[in-house]
Amino acid sequence: MARKTATDDPLAPVTLAVGQEDLLLDRAVREVVAAARAADADTDVRDLTPDQLPPGTLAELTSPSLFAERKVVVVRNAQDLSADTVKEFKAYFGSPVEEITLVLLHAGGAKGKGLLDAARKSGLAREVACPKMTKPADRLAFVRGEFRTQGRSATPEACQALVDAIGSDLRELASAVSQLVADVEGTIDEAVVGRYYTGRAEASSFTVADRAVEGRAAEALEALRWSLATGVAPVLITSALAQGVRGIGKLLGARGGRPADLARELGMPPWKIDRVRQQMRGWTPDGVAVAMRAVAEADAGVKGGGEDVGYALEKAVVAIARAARSRGGRG
Repeated sequence: MARKTATDDPLAPVTLAVGQEDLLLDRAVREVVAAARAADADTDVRDLTPDQLPPGTLAELTSPSLFAERKVVVVRNAQDLSADTVKEFKAYFGSPVEEITLVLLHAGGAKGKGLLDAARKSGLAREVACPKMTKPADRLAFVRGEFRTQGRSATPEACQALVDAIGSDLRELASAVSQLVADVEGTIDEAVVGRYYTGRAEASSFTVADRAVEGRAAEALEALRWSLATGVAPVLITSALAQGVRGIGKLLGARGGRPADLARELGMPPWKIDRVRQQMRGWTPDGVAVAMRAVAEADAGVKGGGEDVGYALEKAVVAIARAARSRGGRG
């Protein structure tokens, strides 16, 4: 979710939406516009880019109206504003117009930082952080936040399954959460996510890894072939295989204890500890070593060391499943 500063009034004279995550930037704009129109249904909204803001334009946009109408001025890619226009914005921060709200969308970073600094120092601005969510943990937190915002409960496994199924597109993740909330009563669990996203979930790299470390070779190979056929990047599959085997290795070497204690020790969420415990039955340190070598060979094949990427991945999956087959005869 986008994070806000303590100055949390969407009708503050200036809102800084800082980051590169388009969904969060758009939400920051919508929040301000909605608040303005709740205060005045006739609010005038101007949505502009730097090329539409040559010097002098800001003064025209912010000149007092005879009818005291409320106005929202949205400036996208504010880091690209010309130096002369930035000077005008800095001057405006010293004497804002009461019925006007500026929303400055800024990518962050060094470019155009003077504009951000001036807005922050003015004391007028609220800030909404809209960072690009590049880490799986960030996207998982986003999904959890989406369910909370809509007043619904979803299990940790369901949230993870949704991220695995949908991938990195926040708009698709948000849409999927909305669909589940609209269609499903009660707590949303992993089985529900699986029913709604059959095919996509089964194509995910983590499904391949889960089936492999559980010793279910045939299912792992089926999921692998589906993944490759539907465009999942091979490098994501080797990464998931490595994470799966590494998780088992970590838990094998850890002291016994409650999931919460192990989670702190190993840097894994408690629900993941429970899942890996179920997957690791029958695994040995030697089996983990064999499986990690198989993953390393597959990774080299995927990254150019072999001619047949599919074969390299299939070989790794079979080797991992074989290392797990002492688990009560499953396979």
